[in-house]
Amino acid sequence: MSAPGTTLGTPLPVVLAGARGHGRWHVDNIRRLQAKGLVRLVGICEPTPLTEDEFGGELPEQSAGFGALLDSTGAHAAVICTPIPTHTGLALTAASRGVHLLLEKPPAPSYPEFRRMADGVAAAGVACQIGFQSLGSHALPAIRDLVAEGAVGRVTGVGGAGAWVRSEAYFRRAPWAGRRRLDGVDVVDGALTNPLAHAVATALALAGSTRAEDVAGIETELLRANDIESDDTSCVRVTTVQGGSVTVAATLCAERADEPYVVVHGTSGRITFWYKQDRVLLQRADHGPEELRFGRTDLLENLAAHLRDGTPLLVTPDDTGAFMQVVEAIRSAPDPAPLPAGVWHRVPAEDRRVVPGVDALVAAAADRLSLYSELGAPWARPAYHHLPKEVSAR
Repeated sequence: MSAPGTTLGTPLPVVLAGARGHGRWHVDNIRRLQAKGLVRLVGICEPTPLTEDEFGGELPEQSAGFGALLDSTGAHAAVICTPIPTHTGLALTAASRGVHLLLEKPPAPSYPEFRRMADGVAAAGVACQIGFQSLGSHALPAIRDLVAEGAVGRVTGVGGAGAWVRSEAYFRRAPWAGRRRLDGVDVVDGALTNPLAHAVATALALAGSTRAEDVAGIETELLRANDIESDDTSCVRVTTVQGGSVTVAATLCAERADEPYVVVHGTSGRITFWYKQDRVLLQRADHGPEELRFGRTDLLENLAAHLRDGTPLLVTPDDTGAFMQVVEAIRSAPDPAPLPAGVWHRVPAEDRRVVPGVDALVAAAADRLSLYSELGAPWARPAYHHLPKEVSAR
């Protein structure tokens, strides 16, 4: 089936699957683009229909059946913001109808499921954008230019840090939250694979290693303070085929919430990128620090432009292959180790658990490209090593 597109001046008809939770952000974004005449929301897929009060206005057509909704609305594109294990099935449902996609991150809970989705979408000939919004930041090409110009010398590695706080209620928000598996199906809802997945994907992008075949090896240290299956305090180090190192540390049990960032280390300086703020700090020898701010291209707007005039997509499935290798390494690693009760405490007023000192460890991991165990954390267990299996270069 040939994929429908959109003509110049005609809003792209869009269906949104998943309008609650993070889906509310997509509702607002679609409204913004609708006001610009770029898209038109024609349907919402939710198991329980939204009310007008909940939606904040007149509702489009709603259905719990995604395929039937695509058929009845004549949608040309779909935004999928549903539980992680449903991504592949819904993406292939859309692709089979020639409907283009903005698929939320992580695109799948395992590398085989990702490959099934990516290959199915490619075979159907539809456009697919993966929802790593940070990769639409104009800071990325600017940082690449600085590196190419030798602003920080030879790059020695890329680090990433995410120190966030999440209440215990966060892990009760949905049946799949905080789970590695649910009813025998992979979920892999960990700190590095979901809430701080952007840190991993952005670090890999700045290392120039975004495709599955760019990954030579992965080391993971996965731990948890909360009473969950998945990791809430973890780190990963990716060795690239170019010989580079990408190390990202994350926690949802920080003492204080901080802005996540990625840092490019060079022999004569460093570039720090706070990716949620599109803010860059350039520090180099014989120069004062320079702070730079950038805009970003919205990924749904980019998808609409791609369908209208061929503008290149910013985040194709293959551009997230290396990230999915990290997801697979975390999925196949031993289950996260529970932190001893003595190294964390509850903050009852905030309904959350805190690991004292973890904020500094997260920053040190990104700064020194080291894992928690190498930094002397007494509660960290030795890294689990993962060598990617042979992958399709498609």
